[in-house]
Amino acid sequence: MAPKVLISDKLSPAAVQIFKDRGIDVDFQPDVGKDKDKLAEIIGNYDGLAIRSATRATEKIIAAATKLKVIGRAGIGTDNIDKDAASKKGIIVMNTPFGNMITTAEHAIAMMFAVARQIPEASASTHAGKWEKSKFMGVELTGKTLGVIGAGNIGGIVCDRARGLKMKVVAYDPFLGEEKAKKMGVEKVELDALLTRADFITLHVPFTDQTANILSADAIAKMKPGVRIINCARGGLVDEEALADALKSGHVAGAAFDVFSQEPATQNPLFNLPNVVCTPHLGAATSEAQENVALQVAEQMSDYLLTGAVSNALNMPSVTAEEAIVMGPWLKLSGHLGAFIGQMTDEPIKAINILYDGSVAEMNLSALNCGVVAGIMKKANPDVNMVSAPVIAQERGISISTTNQSKSGVFDGYIKVTVVTDKRERSVAGTVFSDGKPRFIQIKGIQIDAEVGAHMLYTTNEDVPGIIGTLGQTMGENGVNIANFTLGRAVAQGEAIALLYVDDQVPAPVIKKLEATGMFTQVKPLMFDVA
Repeated sequence: MAPKVLISDKLSPAAVQIFKDRGIDVDFQPDVGKDKDKLAEIIGNYDGLAIRSATRATEKIIAAATKLKVIGRAGIGTDNIDKDAASKKGIIVMNTPFGNMITTAEHAIAMMFAVARQIPEASASTHAGKWEKSKFMGVELTGKTLGVIGAGNIGGIVCDRARGLKMKVVAYDPFLGEEKAKKMGVEKVELDALLTRADFITLHVPFTDQTANILSADAIAKMKPGVRIINCARGGLVDEEALADALKSGHVAGAAFDVFSQEPATQNPLFNLPNVVCTPHLGAATSEAQENVALQVAEQMSDYLLTGAVSNALNMPSVTAEEAIVMGPWLKLSGHLGAFIGQMTDEPIKAINILYDGSVAEMNLSALNCGVVAGIMKKANPDVNMVSAPVIAQERGISISTTNQSKSGVFDGYIKVTVVTDKRERSVAGTVFSDGKPRFIQIKGIQIDAEVGAHMLYTTNEDVPGIIGTLGQTMGENGVNIANFTLGRAVAQGEAIALLYVDDQVPAPVIKKLEATGMFTQVKPLMFDVA
């Protein structure tokens, strides 16, 4: 029996035809995604679900999906899919990460022109029969400084287009190396420098704990008077209340927003303010982008349902069924090693060096490399997957090298990951024991034996008495439960490390209290996906 796919959103007819041509039984119901009860009623009949943003694949929907094997999102964002629920049920979640980059970048440039020349307001005024030529005095883009926050895929295209407009481009991106910035023709700067220098500021970063309100009230206050702000990335990156106040005071001359903290946005502090351009999340809304992502998701889903091939999966590595049996634990380990180093590294990474020793050196190193790189990149981009991570690393000028060698120690096999920045090298090694559980075996050259926990606290300190007591007392006084801990040191009275297993992420005030003791050279909360 042919696999059966439900398309519950408005996808291109060409995508429907791809499914049919590949021998897939496709059911095109473009409005059913908006009816959650109807979707829950019928989803049990399908092997695949192809969606855009209107369908919400919630835990309830996934629970009713008794046959579902794959959810394909035509686009990048997968916030409308409960990925944890899908993973637990063995459902692959795919997206199409590169189909709408140009479209979104062009929308940001268009919004920049619109706010520079007050085009929407001037158009409305003229349509109303007025001729207010002197009212809508604009500014040129030529010669102005554009500050780009996030110089990855879309941000990089914006940089290129802005340089074509003869703008000076400065970019803030912790993962952008100096050499890559030079090749792009942009000046890499810190965020504060960007804020004080830019005439226009455009955001192109995902929404994470690190980027939430990256343009806060304090950040807006640092900007030069007359700045204009464009956000076509994600809602929640800008403090909209603070920006509204700055627009009213004249400190900010204009803003252009395609995304908002609450969507659909029927009310917002930015609405109805002069020289504020607002669009309803149109970044990917071109016929070309819609066609591209629709065709991509149809091909990917067909490949998986017919051959088992996996591409652009967010919750499953791109490996064959045979490889997955042996490589599964090692793929988890590769991601954990990358996640450890990614969370520990704040400066731009120049190189990633991966050593495979013993039995693991005979496996699919390409997939393992992708696991490491994806783990590293997830700190800056939670939507990264094993397919897109190496591409992003390459675009940011990060070199990736692999070494494999015969068994050289007490372990049958192990993986060692080293990242190189302008300031330092940092390494971590791990292995998989016979129980199938990944473990850290070396951090900063210090031998250690530590399982991987969902929430951990990493500390470094001089090997002196009182460290364990200080950790325990501080955690206890602040209601943080320690489930277990592992210690390691190179030599007595030398550098020592500790890994604490805690029930939940350690709050920032507790981190500050530990740092204030003066006993620790580094205190870092860590999170790992151990599902």
